[in-house]
Amino acid sequence: MGIVKIDEALHEEVRKASSAMSRSINAQAEFWLKLGMLAELYPTLSYQQLHLKLLRQVDFKLAEVAHEQGAA
Repeated sequence: MGIVKIDEALHEEVRKASSAMSRSINAQAEFWLKLGMLAELYPTLSYQQLHLKLLRQVDFKLAEVAHEQGAA
């Protein structure tokens, strides 16, 4: 595990988002990092489609149900 240095203003935004999403600050930053990486790899996909990709990576079964019902 490493240390990532970020701007204080960005850290404050991560802190606020983590509180709203009931995540730790580190978990919120990690979520945004993963989502951002996917967005660069798949620039034509929507947020919902990218989120579904994250869920599929951990074999989240309801992700397939959502996909089948047209949520992605």
